[in-house]
Amino acid sequence: MRPSLRQKAITICDEKIANKGDAVGLSFYAFFANRNDDPELLMEAATWWIETHRLNHFEKAAKIRDMIISGL
Repeated sequence: MRPSLRQKAITICDEKIANKGDAVGLSFYAFFANRNDDPELLMEAATWWIETHRLNHFEKAAKIRDMIISGL
């Protein structure tokens, strides 16, 4: 995952956790606008989420943030 996407994902996870608490879940779509304006970046996030880590559609934001920070 490219550094800019990693940072954006961490920021989004932090915002979701701050607003809704540690139990809040999200999908990789949370990292994008409601339109597909960067399909390459969307596929990069989907590949990391689905193919690389085989995560469920919704996961805890804290789990995703910790995985990204740890370099997974």
